[in-house]
Amino acid sequence: MLRVRPIQDTDRDALFELANLSGLGFTSLPNDKELLNSRIELSTSSFAKQVESPSEEGYLLVLEDMETGTAVGTSAVKVGVGISKPFFSYKLFSIAQVSTAANRRFDMDMMVLVNEYAGSTEVGTLFVRPEFRGGGSGSLIARSRYLLIATQPQRFGRNILSELRGEVGEDGSCPFYEHLAKTFFQMDFEEADHLSGTTDKQFILDLMPKYPIYVDLLPPEAQALIGKTHRDGEGARKLLEKEGFRYERVIDIFDGGPTMTAPRDDLLAVKTSQVLAAKSGAPGSVRALVSNERIAGFRACLAMIDPCPKEGIVVVEPSILRALEINEGESIRFVEN
Repeated sequence: MLRVRPIQDTDRDALFELANLSGLGFTSLPNDKELLNSRIELSTSSFAKQVESPSEEGYLLVLEDMETGTAVGTSAVKVGVGISKPFFSYKLFSIAQVSTAANRRFDMDMMVLVNEYAGSTEVGTLFVRPEFRGGGSGSLIARSRYLLIATQPQRFGRNILSELRGEVGEDGSCPFYEHLAKTFFQMDFEEADHLSGTTDKQFILDLMPKYPIYVDLLPPEAQALIGKTHRDGEGARKLLEKEGFRYERVIDIFDGGPTMTAPRDDLLAVKTSQVLAAKSGAPGSVRALVSNERIAGFRACLAMIDPCPKEGIVVVEPSILRALEINEGESIRFVEN
């Protein structure tokens, strides 16, 4: 059985391996042990602390193979982005060009460098080992973040965002970067991507142009990549859209990948999840994502359940109670999956 839980110190080597497998362009899961260790420490303290209003906490979850105890996937919730470190993006605007003298009117798109989402909460770092993909594992590790948010919404910002990776070749090439940012950074995509994920991003403020960039000045092959998702991220994009996220013409400054956003309280799992008392029994007929109602001891998994709202209970198998580390009568949050 697979379940989701907070990362532990014993997961360090597994996380390093996941980072190595994730490949180039995965800024939120860099192959940098020092940085990953700091994120584990931040996650441990964030899960343990009492929070009345969001600050800059970070929650790192792992997908655990319960047979071996090994972390085979990961995802994260990062609170307060763009506050101590800017969260740069390009925002696209359409402007009307009009000349009565030339009898011309047409629209043009331009990109402006923005720190649009300061104070928002970011969901990201979604990665599952290839051999564990399928069977709902991706949905489990992705949607568990929203049940975590639903457990104590006050810990998280009112706006939730997710960056999706743009087109990056297996050789590390990135056409969007090559035709735009490289001109200003004078470094390869891999170096810029690493600096973005491991520094305070001051180099972006220092080197990127402060003026709008007209999209029509870019080569057609670069224009075609604006807002386009990497092929490995298409499934993640569909999950985000199903949850209520939308693309609002904001893109990553390096690879052109889309930034998806949604109001926290409008997320499907936050808005429609229910909480009932657990009762042990036979498998039900409803496929659901279930979690306990804890933060520090958060657990989530997939289950076949039998909700009985009128009786105030939800029937689950004994193995689900063990996976969630709860007893009969304790609360279970669930949402159909």
